[in-house]
Amino acid sequence: MAFLTDRKRATGLGSAKQGTEHFWNMTVSSVGLAILVPLFVFTFGPMLGAPHDEVVAYFARPFPAIVAALTIWVGFMHFKNGVQVLIEDYVSGLARKVLIVAMICLSYAAAATGLFAIARLAL
Repeated sequence: MAFLTDRKRATGLGSAKQGTEHFWNMTVSSVGLAILVPLFVFTFGPMLGAPHDEVVAYFARPFPAIVAALTIWVGFMHFKNGVQVLIEDYVSGLARKVLIVAMICLSYAAAATGLFAIARLAL
């Protein structure tokens, strides 16, 4: 029988001092998305099915372009943090590290692609 102190038994099982940061990042991005998604729907909705020239002219205006860019950026950063927590909870070993790196790269690549598309329309 091993005689371990409570502290020794808990080593490696407790807080890594990062849970609060993830919680606040997710909370702030959730509030941001709660505001941005309706704005995005109401600014993007009228352009559905419109001819290409009208869409380009519409997104050349600052407000729709900024709302779309912020929605894309905040949405993908929220996705990145959420998927990272999900992978940390359900995957272990080397697969955890590989999946986290892959999902972070995918999130930044998708956000950059979306921002590039908005920039091409706006400029």
